[in-house]
Amino acid sequence: MELRGITKRFPGVVANHDIDITVRRGTVHALVGENGAGKSTLMKILYGMQKPDEGTIAVDGEQVSFHNPGDAIARGIGMVHQHFMLADYLTVLENVVLGSEKLYGIGDRARAKIKEISDSYGLGVRPDAMVEDLGVADRQRVEILKVLYRGARTLILDEPTAVLVPQEVDALFDNLRELKAEGLTVIFISHKLGEVLSVADEITVIRRGTTVGTADPKSTTTKQLAELMVGSELPSPETRESTVTDVPMLTVDGMRLSATDPDGVVRSVLDGIGFTIHKGEVLGIAGVEGNGQSELVDAIMGMRQLDAGTVTLDGADISRTPTRKRREDGMGVIPEDRHRHGLLLEAPLWENRILGHVTERPNSKGAFLDLKGARADTERIVREYDVRTPGIDVTAASLSGGNQQKLIVGREMSHDPKLLIAAHPTRGVDVGAQAQIWDQIREARREGLAVLLISADLDELIGLSDTLRVMYRGRLVADADPATITPEELGSAMTGAATGHLEAPDDSGAEGAESADSTDTDPRNGGEDR
Repeated sequence: MELRGITKRFPGVVANHDIDITVRRGTVHALVGENGAGKSTLMKILYGMQKPDEGTIAVDGEQVSFHNPGDAIARGIGMVHQHFMLADYLTVLENVVLGSEKLYGIGDRARAKIKEISDSYGLGVRPDAMVEDLGVADRQRVEILKVLYRGARTLILDEPTAVLVPQEVDALFDNLRELKAEGLTVIFISHKLGEVLSVADEITVIRRGTTVGTADPKSTTTKQLAELMVGSELPSPETRESTVTDVPMLTVDGMRLSATDPDGVVRSVLDGIGFTIHKGEVLGIAGVEGNGQSELVDAIMGMRQLDAGTVTLDGADISRTPTRKRREDGMGVIPEDRHRHGLLLEAPLWENRILGHVTERPNSKGAFLDLKGARADTERIVREYDVRTPGIDVTAASLSGGNQQKLIVGREMSHDPKLLIAAHPTRGVDVGAQAQIWDQIREARREGLAVLLISADLDELIGLSDTLRVMYRGRLVADADPATITPEELGSAMTGAATGHLEAPDDSGAEGAESADSTDTDPRNGGEDR
């Protein structure tokens, strides 16, 4: 595949400028760059979602022009997006054949083809499994199988390891090597430079919308790659400077929460959760996604009504307090899903800056919105957090995922919260922005901020946390010392295995918590498929 002189302009910004990339058949070709560098736009062009203003694309030596994704699929190009495109309440087979029923029907032929592809590439996908019952890694394999089912010979993977633990990353890379051995091509987009160097055959670096060079993984270090991307060294979250006080800021005691599934069955999603976060402390929660972390955040924020237990913020019981009042009392949140809970995608940036803080300065004066103040503060956040945008009147949807994240972090940190709930705070951001967010958390922590940190980046969890807890099937099952545990040990604990640097939780709020050998197989609580 050859891209020559690719240029794409939008009002007020040039997303891609004169980009040249050559991808050899049967290789894993990594594409790296800082947020807003133009990676996503380039891949949308390659997948037929957008047309370039200038430049050419050639596939297997033949120049092509894609008008839509169907054209790209017809030429053997498939894309697995960072946010999965699966219907939870359909089976794997139904998800795979959806829109492609004419290929092999919807019955036994389709099932046989799915099994053939799964066996050929070591994907281990079960056609009749319900997608809602699958963990993140299994869902990703379904997405890969879906594009292979349509005949893809070139796969575009956008941030495929963002939510995987180390063991799942290793399994994914084994799958990619199998694909490569069969002559398929993978374009791999990631901000995790260590992973890029371990799996890629060639690397292309994009900066500010144009290609700035290529790198050979065999002779390049993460430090050199980071400098090529953003002009600075690869940051580290590591900090052992203790700022923990003896003043409790958030106390959760005996928290229990249940939910009703589509079949009307009531299931437990949080069981006996208890912990305390002090001023100046970062408490990290490690766990494979789907084990209750999202429900824990919702419960602390007041978005779900507890079945039992209490939540105390700065000495006050807020268990029955509305979400808005909790925000006004000093609770900030960086949500897990920025699209669903963090942004109004079709609203301008200055309106998104107001979200969750409508009654606070500089967004309001008395009972009225202060539009001038809100706009001026949005300009400040854009400058201080390096949000790449042509202006504050563009919509949030027009920003790259990493720049959307920087806007949210800037918004939440701008109100000097007492407690910050940070769910995957650096997901999808480049190494430069990652360092900035880590520095902001450290600085606020030194000034007394209490942080509940939930992250799939185990280096981030270990490096930033003063205390680590492991969450499994809706329970806190173990404590870990960030100073001694390794990412591999923490990853094993997240999947239910015991390690030498873990101990049982010792707080009374965790009553009823069971061992990782629990026979509870409820998929909503991280069942067997997780």
